[in-house]
Amino acid sequence: MSNNIYVGNLPWSYRDDKLKELFAEYGEVSDAKVIVDRMSGRSRGFGFVEMASGDEAAAAIEALNGFDAEGRELKVNEAKPRDG
Repeated sequence: MSNNIYVGNLPWSYRDDKLKELFAEYGEVSDAKVIVDRMSGRSRGFGFVEMASGDEAAAAIEALNGFDAEGRELKVNEAKPRDG
């Protein structure tokens, strides 16, 4: 399993540090990034997390997919490589 995780349906208030804090409970987080709109600087509602190991990533996906974060149900799964 890949160590890269896609996190969708994030609350608009979430920033990198909050995303990292959420996943840190399941293992070492190498990087956490909430994607923001270049023009407005507002969150686009999704982000990516990189965990130190595949086992930790799998545990985080299992635990957090469907997790209620400020009234929003997170969509958490293995990140797919970008095409092109």
